[in-house]
Amino acid sequence: MTRAAVHAASGNPLGAAAPRQEGPADLRLVPPALAAWAAAALATGTPGGWIAGVVLAGLALAGAALVRAALLPGPGARGVRRRVNGVAVAAVLLCAVAGAGSAWLHGADRHRGPVPGLADRYARVTVDLTVTSDPRPTRPRVHGDRLSAAGLVLDADITRVTSADGAVTAVRTPVLVFAGAGKGAEVWQRLLPSTGLRLTGRLAPPTEGDERYAGLLRVEGSGPPRTVRPPTGLQRTAGHLRAGLREATEGLPPDARALLPGLVVGDTSRIPPGLHDAFTATDLSHLLAVSGSNLTIVLALLIGPPGLALRAERRGLAPRLGISLRSTALLGGVLTLAFVVVCRPEPSVLRAAACGLITLLAIGTGRRRSLIPALAAAVLLLVLWDPALARSFGFVLSVLATGALLTVGPRWSAAMRRRGVPPRLAEVLAAAASAQAVCAPVVAVFAARVSLVAIPCNLFAELAVAPATVLGFAALAAAPAAMPVAELLARCAGWPAGWIASVARTGAALPGAEAQWPGGWRGGALLAVVTVLVVCAVRRIRGHPWIAATCVVLLLLAVLRPAPFTRMVTGWPPPGWALAMCDVGQGDTMVLAAGDGAGVVVDAGPDPRLADRCLRDLGITRVPLLVVSHFHADHVTGLPGVLRGRRVGAIQTTTLQEPWEQSEFVRRTARAARVPLVRAIPGERRRVGPLDWRVMWPRAGPGLGAGGPNDASVTLLVRTAGGPTLLLLGDLEPPAQQGLSREHPALPPVDVLKVAHHGSAFQDPGLLRQVRPRLALISCGRDNPYGHPSPRTVGALRAGGAVVLRTDTDGAVAVTGAGTGLRAVPRGPV
Repeated sequence: MTRAAVHAASGNPLGAAAPRQEGPADLRLVPPALAAWAAAALATGTPGGWIAGVVLAGLALAGAALVRAALLPGPGARGVRRRVNGVAVAAVLLCAVAGAGSAWLHGADRHRGPVPGLADRYARVTVDLTVTSDPRPTRPRVHGDRLSAAGLVLDADITRVTSADGAVTAVRTPVLVFAGAGKGAEVWQRLLPSTGLRLTGRLAPPTEGDERYAGLLRVEGSGPPRTVRPPTGLQRTAGHLRAGLREATEGLPPDARALLPGLVVGDTSRIPPGLHDAFTATDLSHLLAVSGSNLTIVLALLIGPPGLALRAERRGLAPRLGISLRSTALLGGVLTLAFVVVCRPEPSVLRAAACGLITLLAIGTGRRRSLIPALAAAVLLLVLWDPALARSFGFVLSVLATGALLTVGPRWSAAMRRRGVPPRLAEVLAAAASAQAVCAPVVAVFAARVSLVAIPCNLFAELAVAPATVLGFAALAAAPAAMPVAELLARCAGWPAGWIASVARTGAALPGAEAQWPGGWRGGALLAVVTVLVVCAVRRIRGHPWIAATCVVLLLLAVLRPAPFTRMVTGWPPPGWALAMCDVGQGDTMVLAAGDGAGVVVDAGPDPRLADRCLRDLGITRVPLLVVSHFHADHVTGLPGVLRGRRVGAIQTTTLQEPWEQSEFVRRTARAARVPLVRAIPGERRRVGPLDWRVMWPRAGPGLGAGGPNDASVTLLVRTAGGPTLLLLGDLEPPAQQGLSREHPALPPVDVLKVAHHGSAFQDPGLLRQVRPRLALISCGRDNPYGHPSPRTVGALRAGGAVVLRTDTDGAVAVTGAGTGLRAVPRGPV
């Protein structure tokens, strides 16, 4: 090949002799980093004796590999290569030993002292501790018929523990602290890392598999914590900056106000559950945590495109301010340290700083091939510093996404550019697709789902991430000096932040935004195989536009899920359905077909996401009436899901407003959605479309709710035009069931019975004999701890001639037909 041909083949305008030209990726640090990572993950939680044996064996093997490499003969290239390979094997073994040893030492440190033993005994203790994280709000969860109280959690290191017998021990043991949302909630929320507290509470063992803590400390009382040591000056400065950003965003619309601090410094304390769920459904949740992209944007603003960093035409603020390249790199390092201080030196922030330093290295060198060894070095150092990261899904996703952007993304971008895609669009599309391809199998492991809208949502959100981040950081810096300027900058940043929130909510609202997928490692491996097959298929069909267009149309149909297409593919819901019992876990949601996309909904279940999904699948866009049978959490907590994107005429509730917290939740949610509330009146009749029903219970007068909220359940006798008759019992207990029989001695037999209280053992045999249902539907969750449904109840129903269907084994159930054509169609568990 001639010299001219060599220069032409280099692909560089300056020829093969161009400085800083890209070479093959340097992968020498990758095997040691992976070895340390795997060893730390396996050693975390493993008994110390096994780890000691593995460490000694690894050291012996590494020593043998080094000795063998030193003694290998051969002065030529082959001998040098064999010696280098021997040293590489020894390096991998030594890094694995270091990872296992670090996990061993950290585990021993967590289990040293009296705290683990006190946690095993659920002992009451008084402790002095040092706060090591910002307080985080907990999300209330449904436990049976109750909703857990909201509260706060924070990480801390216990420095002194006083047990009930008066023994005082100095320790340094990590724990997770739970504090209730009482009168002192505002003080708890303002706590800064490095603050010293003295607390009294009860210790408990950590959750199974969680090796970060030696125990959980549940604080007694609802007052403010007792501070024994103020935070350090550095943390006060960081806290002041974060508080300034929150103050500057106070006047923004709700979504932008909640999201902007999360985008800039990872402050998610204002993110409401609905917005958080939307970001999760669209795989945009990485924007709610501090990531390397935050720092990358700021550094790129300073230095400009990495490829021009060493050239005279380099861009960014630095050359315009006359700052030399070396000083620019130093300034970038200072910005990285400030980033860590303001966003807190937690593992996620340190990962982000490592990613930012990788970008800084690229900007300083202009060489992509230096990024992979830098990423490997960052992984190695972080895993050795905190072995708990080795089992962190967030750490896995962060490393995989960064690795994909450095390896797969550039290749896909180049392939797109060769096919005429504009360079900027190709780069953004390749970045989103590559990150999604490598991260989706990991998400499937613990979330058992696949987002079908992740790539387009990430593309649309990417348009606003940079301006929101830059303006947000500007507001953060301006807040201490000039709050009006900070508020102006925050208002400007609120527009792109609001756009990102709108993208998340719009994407999550699509019927096919998420697809269920097998969870666990098998599900992740299956999705990885499917992803590889899809990538290979895309490469093969690139010359067949009709096939590509067909695939795009099928994907759009899967996401939009038009009702005729969904019914044709899945057979759900069956034609002419009159009643559907949704599979919402351990709770109740029923839908009565009212014609033309309308449905009367009875109860909302415990989970907004599941309630919304059921109504979507049924094609319900309008709810003339939502009946809340009673105010237990497993019947009302899913209310926002029923209201999401639908016109709701009114919400009808029982007359007993207990439990008060949940009845207030219903009133607050209805008020926010501007939906009127009405009370059920015994004996009242209503008609909607083909439906005609009567309120049979609760009765008026004294004794209402004497048996608790269950016995105040709104009970409906429903007749459908040309269809089945239905009796919906809510959660009535036997005394109320007997009262229903006495109040309505002429209660006729029914076609369908919604069995009371999830099929519990507490049923009135007389009522079951009186109504003699042909179909008995039971709503209950899989593997629920209450034993629902009771075998005795199921047996009694079947002995009376009823066909019993239950959502824990049959999934959602639809009822069609009437008379001899009456049948129940189970969808099957999802």
